Amino acid sequence: MKLLLDTQILIWASAAPLRIPLAGRVLLEDGQNDLYFSAASIWEIAIKRSLGRAGFDVETRVLRRGLLDNGYAEIPVTSNHSVLLENLPAIHKDPFDRILVAQAMAEGMVLITTDEMISKYPGAIRRVS
Repeated sequence: MKLLLDTQILIWASAAPLRIPLAGRVLLEDGQNDLYFSAASIWEIAIKRSLGRAGFDVETRVLRRGLLDNGYAEIPVTSNHSVLLENLPAIHKDPFDRILVAQAMAEGMVLITTDEMISKYPGAIRRVS
């Protein structure tokens, strides 16, 4: 299964893996699953870190390198992903979360999240708690 991790789970995977709910850790540790992260997540962390937001105190360069070194693949944001945003229901206002939903849909991936709002979108979204 192709798994796209939301930003919070990426941060936890790199800095505090035990914060990921057990169901999420099981998915990440299953060698049958391919793990992906979005360039949008790196962008989100960089912006929120520069604003001093709590929970975003990870260096993006170090995070990205660690993800790649540990077998995660990076998904760029494309215009195709952006076009899909137009038809997403207005469930969540966060543009970073919305692009992750669109990317998962476009790429045939399962978006892994702990966010209840994200899990309300249609499509292959798995909320782990």
